[in-house]
Amino acid sequence: MTEEEVRQRYSYRDFSGFIEAFKWVTSFLREPQDYALIARDLAEHLLTQNVVYTEVTLSIGVMLLRKKQPEANFEAILRATESFESRGLRFRWIFDAARQFGAAAAMEVVESAQRCNSKDIVAFGTGGDELSIPTEAFRPAYEKAAEIGLHRLMHAGEVGGPEKIREAIELLGAERIGHGIAAIHDPDLMNLLAERGIALEVCPGSNLKTGALALQLGNEEVRIENHPLPKFLRRGIPIVLSTDDPAMFHTTLLTEYENVARMGLQEDELGHIVEMGFQHAFSPAGEKRSA
Repeated sequence: MTEEEVRQRYSYRDFSGFIEAFKWVTSFLREPQDYALIARDLAEHLLTQNVVYTEVTLSIGVMLLRKKQPEANFEAILRATESFESRGLRFRWIFDAARQFGAAAAMEVVESAQRCNSKDIVAFGTGGDELSIPTEAFRPAYEKAAEIGLHRLMHAGEVGGPEKIREAIELLGAERIGHGIAAIHDPDLMNLLAERGIALEVCPGSNLKTGALALQLGNEEVRIENHPLPKFLRRGIPIVLSTDDPAMFHTTLLTEYENVARMGLQEDELGHIVEMGFQHAFSPAGEKRSA
């Protein structure tokens, strides 16, 4: 495969195109040492951005689908990243299920987290195609996650409507929402997010490249400056600025702060977003104070 062919794989204009590219890229992750390699590479990249704390989502559901061993892969990842704490970078992990794989598969992800029995696993989440399976079906998996001490999050309101966000909160007890940009259509939902302090993990670059932002705003010519993040922030909704999948979207956390600055936020608002990233992290309070 030529470099140009690889570049074409990373070029997509909608969410389904991203999913296909993600499936192709992750097919090359086959052994624990493959996961260790990319974990070390990620750590080095984060250090160049002055990141001191990160919650990284692991696609455990994909590992299980491909008959891999999540526990062995996770152990390799832990060994690969443990030395970076002495260099000022602390890792915590989110075990993620793919919604389109179904509720039983999501429960298997929770059970894998339980078998790993690591304090470094801080949350269970669900990504993937939010339009595929009703939210209610995942209630048992989320209840199990809460029972074993994991925080709960869900991708919702990326390409789905605001009702997907409300369902994740009311039915599953989600404490953070991945993306959540559809909330812009529902003032009452925005009030709920603000009142309950439920943070949105906003990924501006991803929203632009997957077409999610264009879909939600009904404008194919949408630009990053049109993103609703400033409206969320000024309405009192907590924001956790995120990169989604930085390699897939050719972005960094610094790039995302540049994107936010292009939306017209003031310096004190940018500083507030930095603070909220720590305030709404899933790490224990003591770790937040030392980060």
